[in-house]
Amino acid sequence: MASKTGTSSAPPLSRRALNRATLDRQLLLRRSDTLSAKDAVGHLLGLQAQNVKPPYFALWSRLAGFRPEALSELMAARDVVRIVTLRSTLHTHTADDALTLRPLVQAARDRELNAFRKGLVGVDTDRLGAIVRALVEERPHTMKELRDALLKEWPHADPFALSVAARCLLPLVQVTPRGMWGRSGQVSLTTVEHWLGRAPGPVPEPDETVLRYLGAFGPASVKDMQTWAGLTRLGSVFERLRPGLAVFRDESGVELFDLPDAARPDEDAPAPPRFLPEFDNLLLAHADRTRVIPAEYKGRSWTGNQAHCTLLVDGFLAGIWRIDERERERERGGSGRGGDSGAGALLTVQAFRPLGKGVRAAVAEEGARLLAGMTSATSYDVRFGDFAAQG
Repeated sequence: MASKTGTSSAPPLSRRALNRATLDRQLLLRRSDTLSAKDAVGHLLGLQAQNVKPPYFALWSRLAGFRPEALSELMAARDVVRIVTLRSTLHTHTADDALTLRPLVQAARDRELNAFRKGLVGVDTDRLGAIVRALVEERPHTMKELRDALLKEWPHADPFALSVAARCLLPLVQVTPRGMWGRSGQVSLTTVEHWLGRAPGPVPEPDETVLRYLGAFGPASVKDMQTWAGLTRLGSVFERLRPGLAVFRDESGVELFDLPDAARPDEDAPAPPRFLPEFDNLLLAHADRTRVIPAEYKGRSWTGNQAHCTLLVDGFLAGIWRIDERERERERGGSGRGGDSGAGALLTVQAFRPLGKGVRAAVAEEGARLLAGMTSATSYDVRFGDFAAQG
C-alpha cells in the first residue's frame, strides 16, 4: 500500500503536474527527434504487445518520423523480441531487457503457476520444463504442439494449465515473422536464450529497474511500480534508494518518488492530441491512473473484454478510435486525400465529451497524419461519431 507517512513536508504535485511529468517521460508532450526506435523501446522499458500493431502505433505517437519498418527490422535482426514479462502479458522488449526483466519478474510467474496447481496434479514441473525446452530449441513450436506433446506425458492434466506452466517456467519468445509489420504468421515459440544466442544473467537487483521506471513513468509511488511490474514488496527497495531520490506527495497525500534531475514541466504546458493503441502502458503503469484517466471515464476504454485504442486531449483520456481499411470509392464530402478510388482508410474518433472547434481541428489533423504514416491508403477520412452507428 502506498505510504502517507512522513509526507507532510514533501512538496505537493497536482494531478495536472503529474500528468505533464508522465507525458514528458513517455515522449508524448513532444515527439523525440533524437531517439532511435530501439532506444525508445529501451527507455520505455518495453511496449505492451498482446496484438501485433500496438507497439508500432505506440512508437509513431512518440518518435518524429517513425516508420513501422524501423521496428520490424529490429525484430528481424533480433534486437527486440516479443516475450511475456510484466503483469504476465506479452511485451516487445530490447534483447538486453528480455534477458534481465524476465528473470526479475520470475517470482510473479511462479505465483501465477501456483494458481493452476489443481490442473497439474501428478505433473513433474521440472520434467515439463525440460521437455518444453528440448522441443522448442530443436525447432519453434506452437502452443498447440506443446500442449499435445505434454498431454502424451500427462493425459489427465488440464491442457490449459499445461500451457500456463510452459510459459511460466520458461522465457518463451515469439519468433518472427510473427509481430513484423505487414507480415503474418502463427505464434511459434522458442526460448529467449536460444533465439538470441546468449544466456540470461543472474537475477538482477531491482534498484536499477526502479530508477528506470521512474525515468519513464515517474513521479510514482511504490504501489504504482508494483502495479506496473506485477511484483510485491518493493517498499524496501525504495527505502534503500530514498537518499538519492526526490520525494513529493499527490493530492491525496500519497508519497511519490522521482529522479531528482528529471523534468517536471509546468502543469499548464501544452499537451497536443495523441492517438495511442490499445493496452498502451501509459494507461496501465500506475495503481492510481487518474493522472491520465479522469474518474468519470474509468472503464470507458473497454467494451466487455475488448480494449479500444485511446485518444488523449490536453493530456487526458478523452475518447477512443479505430481505423477501418478497405477497397472503396472515395466518398463525397470526406476530409480525405489522394485519388478518387483505391485503398481507403477511415479513422473514426468517438469522443467522450464535445470537443471545441479548435480542439476538434487539432484532433483531425493528428488523425490525418496517423493515417498517412501508418496505413497504405491512397485516400482517407477522419470522422467523429459513435462506433455503433458506423456498423
